[in-house]
Amino acid sequence: MVSHPFSRLLLATEGSEQDRGAEALAFTLAQRCGVPLHAVLPIASNPEYEAIAPQLAAHAEALAAERIAALAADARRAGVELDLQARRGPEPWREIVDEATRCGADLLVVRRRGRRGLLARQLVGEMVRNVLTHAPCDVLVVPREAAMWSQRVLVAVEPGATDMTPVATAAATAATCGVPLTLACVAEDAGQPGTAERTLRVAQDTARAFGITAEARLLSGRAHARIVEAANDTGADLLVIGRHRDDGLPRAWLGGVAQKVIGLTERPVLVCASASPTTRRAP
Repeated sequence: MVSHPFSRLLLATEGSEQDRGAEALAFTLAQRCGVPLHAVLPIASNPEYEAIAPQLAAHAEALAAERIAALAADARRAGVELDLQARRGPEPWREIVDEATRCGADLLVVRRRGRRGLLARQLVGEMVRNVLTHAPCDVLVVPREAAMWSQRVLVAVEPGATDMTPVATAAATAATCGVPLTLACVAEDAGQPGTAERTLRVAQDTARAFGITAEARLLSGRAHARIVEAANDTGADLLVIGRHRDDGLPRAWLGGVAQKVIGLTERPVLVCASASPTTRRAP
């Protein structure tokens, strides 16, 4: 049996309505993986401003206490062991990233801010974009109404990709959840179909190492649009996409593809960081 690819989960939440989907899914993951759940509540803090208006700081602390108590109660009802940390700083995203580093998280669960109908870049939200850019681990971005996946996992594979980490993560997740796996590779340029076909064959071999016979789809057009269409066509309720390093700085795959996919779908999207050769191997 393939073990679940994640063993140290971190939920980032501000306790808002937009966080409800991320909170519920994180609780479910902790239950299914049989692991405790770490959580971080980032609190925007500006010492100079708070010194001038201490009543605002007191209000923020009281609100944070309410949110912490509510989250602890939700965890008890879900039967999840919760380790919750409140972190204060001028940039909430940085507190989230620092907590992920401190606790050694291998999966960070965070909301997707915004509403349908806005531009995809606005749908993701500035805080989430910064978390995606700087997180030391995989990031699961969860829309408010999203639920735990149960139908199919779809992983997007970049033509010519040599790092099969997203495929390995998707295959391990599909195997442990008992759902099928689809590989989608989008050739945006006329010269890419041959490269995309070869990449899909490597991806299928990677999936087979996890006991998964994956369906492969070679697509053409704009990558983000075709990935979302493929998810709709196959009924996939979890999307997996990769992240690579460019000029020494982490960013979402293909610059904006991951952000657009996150913004255009109502499904959870797992953005995978690169892994070292000694991690995420098949059993």
